[in-house]
Amino acid sequence: MGNSYEDECRRSLAEEQTKSLAGTNDWEHVDRERVHQDWDVVYREITAFLDGGSLPGDQQIQELVRRHFDIVCRFYTPSRQAYVGMSLFYAEDEAMRAFHDSYHPGMVEFLGAAIKVFAEQGSGFAPSAGAEASV
Repeated sequence: MGNSYEDECRRSLAEEQTKSLAGTNDWEHVDRERVHQDWDVVYREITAFLDGGSLPGDQQIQELVRRHFDIVCRFYTPSRQAYVGMSLFYAEDEAMRAFHDSYHPGMVEFLGAAIKVFAEQGSGFAPSAGAEASV
């Protein structure tokens, strides 16, 4: 994946989140406490697999990424590009990196790689904002 793809993913994340935030009064419908509890469970499970030598594309990891994606969908359903953009945000934002890496020092890279696999193979994504332009 080149830089232009990553830039597209960052743009998609920003555009889709901005639209969703505006349309939902800053995601007032989301039970944020529950979301963080559910993500905590998923991250702890990923950590156990990470310590056991699992790879990002392994079936059990992809099932956990599906659960992560389902939690994201409580806010809004992202496009593939926006979901990859989220993994880039986790890596590039200092606070998000520190949060995720508090579970495991390799969590951000591992989760990012697993999200990319999921985005390539998974289903249930919203159409990307640029999809109409590329057709």
